[in-house]
Amino acid sequence: MRIAIVGAGIIGVTTAYELAADGHEVTVFERRSAAAEETSFANAGVVAPGYVTPWAAPGMPTKVARYLFSQHAPVKLALPLAGADLAWMWKWLRACRLETFLANRARMQRLAFYSRERLHHLTDELQLDYDRSPGYMVLLRSEADSKLIQPGLQVLRDAGVSFSEISSAQARLIEPALNPDTQFLGAVHLPADEVGNCRQFALLLKKEAEALGARFEFNANVAALDPSHPATLAVQGEPAPRHFDALVVCAGMASANLLRPVGIKIPLAAVYGYSISAPIREPLNAPRSALMDERYKVAISRLGNRVRVAGSAEIGGRPGVKRAASIQTLYKVLHDWFPGAAQLSNTGASVQEWKGARPMLPDGPPVLGASGIPGLWLNLGHGSSGWALSCGSARILADQIAGRAPGVDVDGLGLRRLTKA
Repeated sequence: MRIAIVGAGIIGVTTAYELAADGHEVTVFERRSAAAEETSFANAGVVAPGYVTPWAAPGMPTKVARYLFSQHAPVKLALPLAGADLAWMWKWLRACRLETFLANRARMQRLAFYSRERLHHLTDELQLDYDRSPGYMVLLRSEADSKLIQPGLQVLRDAGVSFSEISSAQARLIEPALNPDTQFLGAVHLPADEVGNCRQFALLLKKEAEALGARFEFNANVAALDPSHPATLAVQGEPAPRHFDALVVCAGMASANLLRPVGIKIPLAAVYGYSISAPIREPLNAPRSALMDERYKVAISRLGNRVRVAGSAEIGGRPGVKRAASIQTLYKVLHDWFPGAAQLSNTGASVQEWKGARPMLPDGPPVLGASGIPGLWLNLGHGSSGWALSCGSARILADQIAGRAPGVDVDGLGLRRLTKA
């Protein structure tokens, strides 16, 4: 089939590869000038399936309310808050019910473990060489942090995830560069998890997709879909529409506006995340892999010769405005744990500060599969877990388009879940 894909982030690129590998004639339309320039550009890079879980969870509304008064809060509300943000938050509150949370967590974790298998398969089969390191550690500053994390550890046990609760001394053996002046209770070590550079992987896989015949068209703004011909695309600046047999929407936050004219309402919200990336100053003072500060929900990742610090979940505000307090939290956490790791010049010239919009659905899981409109398919709404879910989501969608049964249970990942909510 001739298939169009809208969006060349990590979701769009993996989808393009899988469809091209199945023999389809694939064209990808991307409004930016290169692949993986938005949400996929500078995320934490952590691949930890056991920690992929809905943000809509019992007790989370109370935590968010408490965070409002904390300087280094992991969750923030920023002004202005649009009406759509408030409507999304209402749906999110409803999804925090225990029964809903448990169902959605199971869906996300099934997809996350399947996706990691697919990521490893592609990496090995295609010999993709991108910055990655094995292991993941969750740092616990106090006894209170340890108590709060216990329900999550039971989830890991139930999922069969290999982990160890270790002392601070044991943690320092695994990560010798941890700041000796920062006292902490201990950590949770997950040796089978990892960190990888999402954007590097996306660019490498794009080349593999192109080798299979996929075409990527950049600076191509796709207009809203035509209800009578949903697989026909109008690209701004082109005199005539493009006709395809099928269309896959992987356009992140732009997906909702594209789909609205055909009667599909997707409750996406931009939940902004922040990161700072800097060259390593001295390898002996840098982390070996990825760590998470449990109190501040900030990840510190070793990506080749760079350190990336990523965190925050911010609702509202303006896309191009970085909140100084969120950036300062990242610097604080880096200084607490690895003060000598990165080259942080006085001018900040060597430091990349980034803010990106995560396209998040209120209940957590993405939407994969048929839209209910012939020829129109969806692969969107992965939120902060896009990197961890991308390879599996793409393979599932390719199998569905081919009429094959996917390699994992996809119950609850379709559009019907949202229409029933």
